[in-house]
Amino acid sequence: MVEINPLVVTKDGVEQDQISLTNELIQLVRAKIGPVAAFKTVAVVKRLPKTRSGKILRGTIRSMANGEDYTVPATIDDPVILDEIAVAIEELGYP
Repeated sequence: MVEINPLVVTKDGVEQDQISLTNELIQLVRAKIGPVAAFKTVAVVKRLPKTRSGKILRGTIRSMANGEDYTVPATIDDPVILDEIAVAIEELGYP
């Protein structure tokens, strides 16, 4: 089974501590999808890196989590977001 550690963006005004949010998300995923999609940790981030057209840079995030070299796409909306994601990924224990 592959371990999944999702990045989560909360709605504005949500004031919930990370432990209770993680527990709630784990229970929700188990109820909707089943134990095969279970995860143990969640990183709450303020925003996800997107292109100017609104697509999330999943491949770039995956490369960052795997410790691979990546290039910042020319179409990224705000390159500073990648630094924020890098910190969140490090806190989860990735390279």
